Amino acid sequence: MSTHVRHNARKTVIGFVSSKMGDKSVKVTVPYKTPHPLYHKVINRKTVLHVHDEKNETKVGDKIEVMETRPISRLKRWRVIRVVEAGVGAATAISEQDVAEAVPTKTSKANVAAKA
Repeated sequence: MSTHVRHNARKTVIGFVSSKMGDKSVKVTVPYKTPHPLYHKVINRKTVLHVHDEKNETKVGDKIEVMETRPISRLKRWRVIRVVEAGVGAATAISEQDVAEAVPTKTSKANVAAKA
């Protein structure tokens, strides 16, 4: 008689990647709504999960599905199943030089007038 545990009995949730924490690790935020116990107004809540990303396929902003698994490290108890929806795009850092070129200032106006 086999005592094999079925994988589909494990919990799965869908959340958003909120942070990358080094190699093969991400933080996933799972939002949910619950009524206030006294006032019965709906409150937005969130749970933050530490998730194992074996293939490093997720980026910040991606919507992913995660599944419960055995303990992988001190905090990681979940792993990535699939990327449901890719994020909007990667954010790029803006340097001071880019800002200086785009925004006119008194000194840049004086330099343009002096050249003309």
